[in-house]
Amino acid sequence: MIQSMNFPLSAYCLQPFGGWEALAARVRALGLDGVEAIADPDDMAEGIPLSLVSGYHLTFYPDWLDFWRQDEKALLRKFGSWAEVEKVYRCTRPEELMEQFRADLALGVSLGAPYMVFHVADVSLEEGYTYRWLHSSREVLDGAVEFINVLLKGVEPGFDFLVENQWWPGFTFTDPAETEYLLSRIDYPRVGIMLDTGHLMNTEWRIRSQKDGIAYIRRMVEKHGDLRRSILGMHFHQSVSGAYCRKTVGEMPPDFPTEYFAAFARSYGHIQSIDRHRPWTEPSCVSLIDLAEPRYLTHELASGKRKSQLGLVAEQLRTIRRGRG
Repeated sequence: MIQSMNFPLSAYCLQPFGGWEALAARVRALGLDGVEAIADPDDMAEGIPLSLVSGYHLTFYPDWLDFWRQDEKALLRKFGSWAEVEKVYRCTRPEELMEQFRADLALGVSLGAPYMVFHVADVSLEEGYTYRWLHSSREVLDGAVEFINVLLKGVEPGFDFLVENQWWPGFTFTDPAETEYLLSRIDYPRVGIMLDTGHLMNTEWRIRSQKDGIAYIRRMVEKHGDLRRSILGMHFHQSVSGAYCRKTVGEMPPDFPTEYFAAFARSYGHIQSIDRHRPWTEPSCVSLIDLAEPRYLTHELASGKRKSQLGLVAEQLRTIRRGRG
């Protein structure tokens, strides 16, 4: 099993470590094989050693389906003008968006990543608060399949292409029929699942503890029967946020900004309160790894105010060791 931690190709994030080699030494000291990289187009740090790349997370836009479909009415309602649309997506046409993803995929290939991760979900800023969905999960799945098949057309199958579950409309890993629908329609021979444990917990607000979350994730994996063999990777973290969701979800905040980027900045903390990316501290979490038997295990943790990301990864690794006895 290849183990990694998430890390952006960002000069800002790299700066505290003093360079890639210093980061690689810290990562290896934890017993990890490398990092799951994701590009930061506004602050790219070049020169990452190929030996440090254990996987690659493709770029993503949380709210992309209306742009892909060129639903002008929906786009102008969300963003106000085509000038703002262009700022958000860095382009105005679907084929230009596809070129962004093709360039990003090519970067992952050039880094020798053994797998690529692709988000299959669609959510606007407003939906993130109201949970009143503009598109059904099936609509999002159909749009994602179309997009993915265009992206991968003619691409040599030199990597595993892993679809990641979210708790928004799209791929949630809560319905085996929908999971099978998605996987069976992607025209690529090495398709699989990147099962995000925290995202799966976000689909069930009745979870009140890590043990509840572990039991729920186990039920969803077992519910998938033979489809669980498609779980090639896991984003490993925990998110107990049902109480927050019950308190806050349903209506827009009364003073929510109207300008998109100010609204995005405001909503970021809200999303982090739902999707917490905290380390497992319950040792029985190791049963999830044993049940899914992933090829790739990514410790996808968010840096806290008191602990660095490396410290959180070390904490989660200690939890796994305790679970192993």
